[in-house]
Amino acid sequence: MLAENITDCLFSHWQHTLQSFNVDQITANKAFFQLVSVYSSPSRHYHTLQHIYSVLNTIETFKTYVQDLPSVQLAAWFHDVVYDTHAQDNEEKSAVYAANMLKKLAIPDINIIQVKRLILCTKNHQADDLDSQILLDADLAILAATPIQYQEYAQAIRQEYAWVSEAEYITGRGKVLEHFLQRQSIYLTPLMLESSEELARFNIRTELKFLQKNIGFI
Repeated sequence: MLAENITDCLFSHWQHTLQSFNVDQITANKAFFQLVSVYSSPSRHYHTLQHIYSVLNTIETFKTYVQDLPSVQLAAWFHDVVYDTHAQDNEEKSAVYAANMLKKLAIPDINIIQVKRLILCTKNHQADDLDSQILLDADLAILAATPIQYQEYAQAIRQEYAWVSEAEYITGRGKVLEHFLQRQSIYLTPLMLESSEELARFNIRTELKFLQKNIGFI
């Protein structure tokens, strides 16, 4: 989908999410375009508006199961708002960023607390309730994309770590992928477990083989 179309779709989604909170329209629009600017940074290749769009679409398929849909949707918007591949505290900073912006939007404290909690769950992909499970599965839905889409995703991640040497990247990326394979299950919700687990593991193993093959040429 073209960037302009994604932005239009996201703007509609943003407005719909904020409707229940009676947010001032001018303030809501300003916040939206601030988020668009952040996610459109030249340093981002995967963690972009397209990723947010995909996460929100996946959450939409779960909406009948979500207990606090607006908070889950807002957490999706903000979970990668701070993304620095040199840092180890992106999730914590994203949670703070979210809290500050949501306060300006006059979102109730109870929702802000929930949004922060959900964002922090994405750090180690550990969930303690259904809403966090849904957010985490939506965040990792790309792992079960078609092989071509998965390859594009893997290449985009590599671009975001362009400052890392090839050998170091292969080692680091390999550890991340192995960690997913070692989990009892990658996905936490029954729906994603049934529909996506097998393909996700296939894609990850394929990328691992590619990385292991390339290490011999360095």
